Amino acid sequence: MTGKIALEEHFGATDPNIVEQSAEHFTPAAWPERRAMLLDIQDDRLRQMDEAGIELAVLSLLAPGIQSLWEPGQAVDWARRLNDFEAEQVSRRPDRFAAFAALPMQDPDQAITELRRCVRELGFAGAMINGFSQVGAEDTAVYLDDARYRPFWAAVQELDVPIYLHPRDSLPSRSQIYQGHPWLLGSAWAFSVETGTHALRLMGSGLFDAFPRLQVILGHFGELLPFNIWRTDHRIEVAPRGIPAQRPFGHYLRNNFHLTISGNYRTPTLLNVLLEVGADRVLFATDYPFERMIDAGKWFDDVEINDADRAKISHRNARQLLKLG
Repeated sequence: MTGKIALEEHFGATDPNIVEQSAEHFTPAAWPERRAMLLDIQDDRLRQMDEAGIELAVLSLLAPGIQSLWEPGQAVDWARRLNDFEAEQVSRRPDRFAAFAALPMQDPDQAITELRRCVRELGFAGAMINGFSQVGAEDTAVYLDDARYRPFWAAVQELDVPIYLHPRDSLPSRSQIYQGHPWLLGSAWAFSVETGTHALRLMGSGLFDAFPRLQVILGHFGELLPFNIWRTDHRIEVAPRGIPAQRPFGHYLRNNFHLTISGNYRTPTLLNVLLEVGADRVLFATDYPFERMIDAGKWFDDVEINDADRAKISHRNARQLLKLG
């Protein structure tokens, strides 16, 4: 199937040199190839897109990206430089690429300024934020439900663009549960726990009651949320503990979130997600280069779903959400 739009397609850069952040996710033998894939945008990436039937890839910076630059001035500088680089890459092939902005959440006012610049001047489709931000010191973690970000969320709603909430590992000082079990870190398990919990914080904080038109994207079929959202709501109803949210979490999942298939090519999982949130809120993605595009494309082409849902997931939902021509 051709014409797919892929929403979680990462890139790196050597100026500023941020690409080495991804080395820990690969073996030393595999890293040189994947590093080259992160740095390449115009050559082999396009060939792989063609092979997988991907018409348009929405580029986004690798994780943890800007969120790990705890000095605000550096975060602001690097975000602007990397967004300019990304915009230049998109301008070479606007028929094949779109962009999500990287944002310096260490400085909320500058994050608003950069998002507005990227959307209004550079034509970006939204932004990707890699989880919590380290702010002012290396061992800090500030989540997006923090009160300092309410003006930022107001700006996001005003601009009417989605925010892709992407995973990162929790800080070592907050990761005791994984001690002695490093294989559970990263995309094997910890990413989903960290990001799913972050999304629940946004829901529970009352954010979507204050800004009901906000749209947040989660990868990997929703970072475990569709499979436990009923029980979460059920137990909170029994013991609400003063929760600010006015509605059940399931309401926000089905009205303020979109879920991509990135890096999770499992048919029973897809069917469960379709039953939980509906086909209008599921989007195609590959998680390149941490996954291979052809694997995502072939699985999706062969999965047994109806043609209407296949068209929605492959491209129609993305065109509507991202306002693509």
